[in-house]
Amino acid sequence: MRPFRFQQFTIHQSHAAMKVGTDSDLLGALSVGGERILDIGTGTGVLALMMAQRCPEARITAVEIDGDAVIDARRNFQESPFADRITLLHTSFQQYLEDFAGTSAQEAPAFDSVVCNPPYFDRCLESPDAGRARARHSSSLPFSVLARGAYRVLQPDGFFSLCFPPEVYDDFTSECLIAGFQLHTIYRIKSVPERPPKRFVLVYRKGRVERAEDLTFCLRNSDRTLSSWYEQLMSDFLLKGGSAALPAE
Repeated sequence: MRPFRFQQFTIHQSHAAMKVGTDSDLLGALSVGGERILDIGTGTGVLALMMAQRCPEARITAVEIDGDAVIDARRNFQESPFADRITLLHTSFQQYLEDFAGTSAQEAPAFDSVVCNPPYFDRCLESPDAGRARARHSSSLPFSVLARGAYRVLQPDGFFSLCFPPEVYDDFTSECLIAGFQLHTIYRIKSVPERPPKRFVLVYRKGRVERAEDLTFCLRNSDRTLSSWYEQLMSDFLLKGGSAALPAE
């Protein structure tokens, strides 16, 4: 598997089950940052690296359960210019929460921002590949655990950003509301203008939101060329002509 090269870092992905894709690109560019950021299920580490590039003062904790993905993430972090600001933990988010609970209030990390490209295919048959199944299915990280755990580790007024398809919007939104979040921004992302949104990037806030922003954008124009919005969004990350496995439609 050839590495995927961004402008300021490279993603080696020969071990991780899930490769660089459009979801992680969008989330890395649209998530709310901060000085302390938690990346849940970092995979190859691409999201953590994008946040490190966007937020020069940020210190990032990247949590990953899969040992194969950890191999790639560790290398990608170490070879990047942001290595001294990213801490990689080989553990599940559930175990991380247990460890967090056992830490004193003075020592417990309180994050400004939590980002996650979650395992959302909860209505699909699980993949026979164990690593890919963990990366893609909510059985490894239930929505309720993810939402309540993110709320728990955030500072007041912190932000929780994630990306998922329309099929699970209602279920996950319900869990976020139960956890205490309020929707801050919803990005409805279409592949092309004439199609319905294929994915959502959602930003929740641990705090009061007067009115959520509801925005719609397209990855490609009707003639299937890249949209000016997507090109501008990714201009600081992708090499010229890059699209990170962007779908045709």
